[in-house]
Amino acid sequence: MLIDTHCHLDAAEFEADRDAVHAAALAGGVERIVVPAVAVDGFQKAKTVVERYPGCVAAYGIHPLYVMQAKEADLAVLRDWLAKETPVAVGEVGLDGYVTDVDPGCQEFFFVEQLKLAREFDLPVLLHVRRAVDQILKHLRRIRVRGGIAHAFNGSRQQADQFIKLGFKLGFGGAMTFSGSTRIRALAAELPLDAIVLETDAPDIPPAWLGGGRNTPGELPRIAAVLAELRGVDVAHIAAATTASARTILSGL
Repeated sequence: MLIDTHCHLDAAEFEADRDAVHAAALAGGVERIVVPAVAVDGFQKAKTVVERYPGCVAAYGIHPLYVMQAKEADLAVLRDWLAKETPVAVGEVGLDGYVTDVDPGCQEFFFVEQLKLAREFDLPVLLHVRRAVDQILKHLRRIRVRGGIAHAFNGSRQQADQFIKLGFKLGFGGAMTFSGSTRIRALAAELPLDAIVLETDAPDIPPAWLGGGRNTPGELPRIAAVLAELRGVDVAHIAAATTASARTILSGL
């Protein structure tokens, strides 16, 4: 069994063939798929998808790249969804230091407020940490939550250790499959295995063999095989360990 801890199965890229994409993932042994919403106007779509497809579970949050379209009132909407639904986490939330057209102060406001909601509801968080690891760690030390996942982790070993100390797992996926991703591959090989979870971020971050094409949750078995090769163990061991890690950190898996 494998768990895809981060997959946007609700995305428009899957509108034409979502049934087939989900069926292929199940056939490959991906029995759980975490679907994180990215904006309040997508909450219902995420809910509809997870209710339709067996093994799918939802997380709700406002993504840092969508905060410029968000209103402060959206936080009250999110709070209502967290109260009435049974999400596995608050997410996808965080900070993004790569983009230039999203106000950093606005990102920070929504991130902090969503951390407070995660603490209020005692939920883990799914973190977007692109070029913002130190800033995110600063807020996590101040607003303690029950852990979560640093999605698509690409920080240093020291930063990884800080996340682990705060009760977080680190998400590895398509980026790990590129031979040139030396830092990510070194982390995947050397970090404690119980700190690692697998993800696709489909339809984004496609693995090397897709040549930049659309990613799907059905690629997770091959991603797991890459991690097994990097660590010198069999893929069944990777599947069991990463599944256990995901279940440890996310409610309801």
